[in-house]
Amino acid sequence: MAKVVPTRNLEQIGPRSVFDRGDVSFIIVAGALVLFMVRFLYSGLARRKSALSLIWAVSGANAVTIFQWFFWGYSLAFSSSATNGYIGNLKNFGLRKVLGDPSPGSPLIPELLYSFFQMEFACVTAAILMGGVAERGRLFPAMIFTFVWVTLVACWVWSVNGWAFRWGILDFAGGGPVEIASGVGGLALAWVLGHRGKHELLNFRPHNVSMVNLGTFVLWFGWLGFNGGSAFGANLRAIMAIWNSMLAASFGGMAWVLLDFRLERRWSMVGFCSGTIAGLVAATPSSGFVPPWASVVIGVASGTLCNFATKLKFLVGIDDALDLFAEHAVGGIVGLLGNGLFASADIISLDGVTTGIRGGWLDHNYKQLYMQFAYTVAVCAYTFAMTAAIAKALDLVGLRLRVTADEERLGIDEVEVGEFANDYIEVRRDYTDGDRHGVPDVDQESGDHSEGGAATEEEKHKLDTSHGQMEISIQARVA
Repeated sequence: MAKVVPTRNLEQIGPRSVFDRGDVSFIIVAGALVLFMVRFLYSGLARRKSALSLIWAVSGANAVTIFQWFFWGYSLAFSSSATNGYIGNLKNFGLRKVLGDPSPGSPLIPELLYSFFQMEFACVTAAILMGGVAERGRLFPAMIFTFVWVTLVACWVWSVNGWAFRWGILDFAGGGPVEIASGVGGLALAWVLGHRGKHELLNFRPHNVSMVNLGTFVLWFGWLGFNGGSAFGANLRAIMAIWNSMLAASFGGMAWVLLDFRLERRWSMVGFCSGTIAGLVAATPSSGFVPPWASVVIGVASGTLCNFATKLKFLVGIDDALDLFAEHAVGGIVGLLGNGLFASADIISLDGVTTGIRGGWLDHNYKQLYMQFAYTVAVCAYTFAMTAAIAKALDLVGLRLRVTADEERLGIDEVEVGEFANDYIEVRRDYTDGDRHGVPDVDQESGDHSEGGAATEEEKHKLDTSHGQMEISIQARVA
């Protein structure tokens, strides 16, 4: 990670004079934008009977991570007095002594604000990871898993004592700790949980593509704060990061949808949204390091490679329901390797405080590419092993992570939440019980209408036929 060099002697200036109010305001807003990035996309991608449970899982993981970050997460990830490069200490337990000193990540903002911004990154990482429990995971054990997982997988690249930071890895906004960690972690979690029932997958498709599109653009909007805010100030580097994010997202979406059109002869909305997200993922580690033209290359590469990577889950036999590995892990790898090729010292220094950092091949720093590659391998291996170990351990101590087969058929919304994003249960009762919408009730023994009088054989035959047709239609839609 970049070495930050203050441009003025901060020890001789009062805290109120050090921080620019514009920078502080910008980072507050950027952190807030990260808050609501994922949930609606996940809900739209799920089937109707599990749509609300994914919103709940993301919301619950957000709350758990906020508590964890306050409790000891920030201290374990960013304590300046840590003695090793893998995990910190409890010097800042409960945000103790985290106030107005210049932050360890940038002298442009106070440490209290820095801890808030990094907390939002931890929250969105845990939120993405919740895609691994889609349609078969129990919610309470998933929250316990989230607390333990965020504690053990977060220090290497941004902490001033992290080994990747010291080695000089270029990762602007979280290709490793956010994207690869959530993508590979989601794959490992899905592996531990096992496949959804084969019958459940016969008619699997997103239940609400409009929600997928809305969620994608909410995600895109939040990502501008995610990447732009990682410059830690309202400066030219932040603007460059936003521009690069826009370019990578656009070209990623176009590349993916063109590949889908080649096979299906249709302009897939879900395909466009998937490619857009792949481009944004690849921009996460690279947007503050590379020139705009390189973001076009990275966007096309991510949209193409992530599209093909969606087939990998069939090769390895893991039911990665929301394609976390293909979108987030592969996209993060593309962005990190892109830094090894295209990172430029001219872009890095646009914030006015980050100096002395060489780029990648563009700056004739040829060793940076293999360093980036080694980093991606290390993060992938550690994250998969640690995630699988945590999930297996929780299962062994009685915190059953997966619902039963019968509960899976009913749907996680009904079993775990008791509420629904779209109350198809009530609609189904309305039609199949025959008590509303102009369909009269019939007493099965007497054949009488509920309003009085006897039903003819012809009326009962028509009623039974209409019930059967509506039952088949609704079951097909629900599935």
